[in-house]
Amino acid sequence: MKFRAKIVDAACLNHFTRVSAMIAKLAKTCTLRISPQKLNFILSDKVASGGVSMWCELEQENFFREFQMEGVSAENNAIYLELMSENLSRALKTAQNARALKIKLTNKHFPCLTVSIELLSVSSSSRIVTHDIPVKVIPRKLWKDLQEPTVPVSDVSIYLPVLKTMKSIVEKMKNISNHLIIEANLSGELNLKIETELVCVTTHFKDLGNPPSASEDASRDRDPEQMAEVHIDIRKLLQFLAGQQVNPTKAVCNIVSNKIVHFDLLHEDVSLQYFIPAFS
Repeated sequence: MKFRAKIVDAACLNHFTRVSAMIAKLAKTCTLRISPQKLNFILSDKVASGGVSMWCELEQENFFREFQMEGVSAENNAIYLELMSENLSRALKTAQNARALKIKLTNKHFPCLTVSIELLSVSSSSRIVTHDIPVKVIPRKLWKDLQEPTVPVSDVSIYLPVLKTMKSIVEKMKNISNHLIIEANLSGELNLKIETELVCVTTHFKDLGNPPSASEDASRDRDPEQMAEVHIDIRKLLQFLAGQQVNPTKAVCNIVSNKIVHFDLLHEDVSLQYFIPAFS
């Protein structure tokens, strides 16, 4: 197995740094999947037992000037690495104003992702800062548990409001309840609701719009005003919202009533899918 890559464009480097910071907020430990065309950051907690799952995808050619990799074999041309997300994020934070960044899979008594950052010093000469990030190579037999999640057929798909606004509301609701009800319909209405024995608080969003394909598929046999709802752990939603560094170019919420909520976000050329199961 071999992997080495290089970023020289400042905008690409800043974007990659923001992505790594987002991943660090969403998952303490994650899997990095390296393939010839793509990088994926994966969190695969068992949804059936109440865990969230995540699939973040980057097209490598949009970030790296150089990119070379050899997977475990010609048929299975990929590398799966487990790492602490914060370690990668912390290393990349030192790359601000860097001339170049190199990432390489190395072996220093244990497998590492070695991040080398070329920085300009005051005298205009460059210096290299190196971070060795410990990783665990995931064997081929475990890859089946780390594939792209199947997106369930949703009852309602709806565009999300501005995520910062949504985060501010959910933060206040967390002080009242640990559970949140998300409900939406095919008329572009979304409600965030908490209910306790003493109080019921609902925030309404209107005219958000529904993705065209979702509206067409569901409108055949669903009343546009009928709400689909899912009860979730409010802390899991807040963790997802806190991880969003930049408002996405596209943000869709897909609800499978009483089962799961799926968020589908597009940040420029980075896609993120995040699944939160219904509270049981």
